Amino acid sequence: MSDAAAPAASVLSFIAPPPGLAPHTAFSLETIDATGGLHAMTAVDDPDTRLYLVDPAAVVSDYAPVLSDAHVDALALTEPAEARVFVVARMTDEGIGVNLLAPVVVNRRTGVAAQVILEGQDLPVRALLG
Repeated sequence: MSDAAAPAASVLSFIAPPPGLAPHTAFSLETIDATGGLHAMTAVDDPDTRLYLVDPAAVVSDYAPVLSDAHVDALALTEPAEARVFVVARMTDEGIGVNLLAPVVVNRRTGVAAQVILEGQDLPVRALLG
């Protein structure tokens, strides 16, 4: 299933609360701008707890994160196409920044998700978008 064909909203079940969002593990994912790859991830039981996610293909042409075997196992991924990858976006004084080192990875088949740390990969925590 391509990102363009993904439903406008879906529910994600995190295997552990994303950093800074404990105790929340259930989030709705809503597409805000499919063309720009922008999504809002909102805690199901607390609509004030929200992160903005971006499809990295929409903003970074050469982003190719490699998941560890532990990440693949934790998310029960059986093939690479099952992994849907997002990067967390936030406003900074310099503009919009994305975290390329700790993407949110979702199993397209199950909705199980995790924010993972990509160990051994030289990627910035704050990459400013052009």
